[in-house]
Amino acid sequence: VQLQACGGGFVQAGDSLRLSCAASGRTFSRSAMGWFRQTPGKEREFVAVISGSGRETYYGDSVKGRFTISRDNAKNTVYLQMSSVKPEDTAVYYCAADLQIGRAPQFTSAYDYWGQGTLVTVSS
Repeated sequence: VQLQACGGGFVQAGDSLRLSCAASGRTFSRSAMGWFRQTPGKEREFVAVISGSGRETYYGDSVKGRFTISRDNAKNTVYLQMSSVKPEDTAVYYCAADLQIGRAPQFTSAYDYWGQGTLVTVSS
């Protein structure tokens, strides 16, 4: 499985931005997909996860109510819609694929494959 994240950029506080993550391979629809973010010197932080079917989602507390994760299995793509962004959302955002069932999705150890990251910068 290869993951390619894109959509990052420079935005103002309060703006919206949509990240995309395109996946290769035939296991996409069976994989939970997660988004994490990381700033220099800090550990990778859980942002959101979506089940293979798309029916279940779960968010980190810092983005709950502002970000929305979704997926299009026909396009092998997962999205992260970011709304009302804040300067503290500035980070490199990574998408990841979890090919197994039953692992805690908020931990990086649950994921088997990672994308290369896309930088989001939010100015005040």
